Amino acid sequence: MPGRCQTERNQLQGEVMLPLKEKDKIIIKKMLAAGCCARCVLRFCCISVPAVYRQRRQDTLQQLRAFVEADDDDASRESAAPEENDDSGEPAEKRAKVEVAEEASVCVLCLGVLQHLSDLPQAVKIADAVTKENYEVDSLVLSISLPAQLCVREHTCWLHMKEQVRAKCGLLGKDDVVQVKEAFKWIMQDLLGKELGGVAVVTKSGLEVSVGFTHPETDADCHFLATSCPDCFKATKNKQSVFTRMAVVKALEKITDAKFLKSTPWPPSRASSSCTPQDVQCAHVAVFVAGRYNKFCRSLPQTPWLIDGERRMESSVEELIAAPVLAAFRADGFNFSSSGREDVDVRTLGNGKRRGGCVACTTFDPSLDPLAGRPFAVEMLNPRRNRLSPDHMKKVQQTINESSDKIRVRDLQMVSRDAMSRMKEGEEEKTKSYRALVWTLKSIQPDDITFMDHVQDLAVDQKTPLRVLHRRTLAVRRRVIHSMSAVFLDSHHFHLRLKTQAGTYIKEFVHGDFGRTKPNLCQLLHTDTDILELDVESVDVDWPPFLPD
Repeated sequence: MPGRCQTERNQLQGEVMLPLKEKDKIIIKKMLAAGCCARCVLRFCCISVPAVYRQRRQDTLQQLRAFVEADDDDASRESAAPEENDDSGEPAEKRAKVEVAEEASVCVLCLGVLQHLSDLPQAVKIADAVTKENYEVDSLVLSISLPAQLCVREHTCWLHMKEQVRAKCGLLGKDDVVQVKEAFKWIMQDLLGKELGGVAVVTKSGLEVSVGFTHPETDADCHFLATSCPDCFKATKNKQSVFTRMAVVKALEKITDAKFLKSTPWPPSRASSSCTPQDVQCAHVAVFVAGRYNKFCRSLPQTPWLIDGERRMESSVEELIAAPVLAAFRADGFNFSSSGREDVDVRTLGNGKRRGGCVACTTFDPSLDPLAGRPFAVEMLNPRRNRLSPDHMKKVQQTINESSDKIRVRDLQMVSRDAMSRMKEGEEEKTKSYRALVWTLKSIQPDDITFMDHVQDLAVDQKTPLRVLHRRTLAVRRRVIHSMSAVFLDSHHFHLRLKTQAGTYIKEFVHGDFGRTKPNLCQLLHTDTDILELDVESVDVDWPPFLPD
């Protein structure tokens, strides 16, 4: 039988049989006659089999034509013969030639995206862009950006086709139609994977490869919507055209079918050219590296210190840590954050033992205290490498520690974005411990400071300090000093240890900040006091997890 012979030929040629139904015949005939490509016809036949879209367009077109021109048996073919002539009475052979000519022109629906711009040359172009960036990944997700007028043309086709199907007692829901983006991805998956040596094209991945298409006739195709739905289109500084995809979709949801059909032709107008592919863009989601740092220097800011565009210090904690991490992940840039921050003249030490009892910072061993140092995180932007082994991470940590004697890093490790919230908790909710060298104007004796050992949960109201007023909102913030203790040194000096609520301004508590902090140490001691040295001994945030050496 002829139908069986065609099936056998398809199998021998490696073609994928199309899962078409009787109701699809009217869609195939109308869309091919309108100038739609074979793959767009498949979309409106609601075929969601990826392999079907990957076969050659010419093979798909032949199968579509064979399906509408011949039935399974001679009897049905004879009864369908009169329908093979179109309204002009042209024979099937002549009409088939017209359909081939239609396929050679630009598809009136996808404007060439599924027709001329989704085959091997486009896959090679995308693969070259990814290879050039030298990403070390085993998967990627493909993102597609299409001209806005494709939504208009798609809507036109759907309104006409659903009426044709309804006449055959069938239904064609808009959500049932396969989207151009989806079909494009199905076609590209195998082609792109092979070009990249086995990299999987999946629906979720850290690496996003964006492929964009534009068309010169976008504004002309969408202009009628601006008249019908002016509220949907508003000019913005960053957009070259008001006819964005989002705005067009919004307008299509608002306009009535009757009004839309009066403004759009069927079949859609022929485009003078295909879509134009834009440069392929690659971007990897950020990865996060966390740890704890100690700062041993009183002339090192946490972040670059610039005044009127001029650097005041040659380096910073941020730069000393981030540079080796940035190089290891081959990232475009970084964002540095920490659980609070210390002033440039404040050291960040810990409660660890000091060898030989020496207070010199270079002999301090913070590894003896799990909470020594300040938690920090570095967000790597668009990294080419998305993971490091524990051994490699230790080498990065060693590189940081050997680069300067001003800082030391420990517990360096990769963390998730969600885990970052643990660090942020410490900025306002956790406690911090400090050690300060305090000077007094009035001569003191040991008995004058013993009362501090018994202070518990002292509430302090702090108006925004003068020294940070340029970057913080003016407000009165209540903080709690949970405990204090003092060690007498001489008649004008003592060491003060404090455990406070995070966010407490220690310097202002000591000198009062012209009465902006109440109560303050000046009031408690009935003399002027000032802070000469300050060290952060612990930031009580048990994050990131401790890593033994």
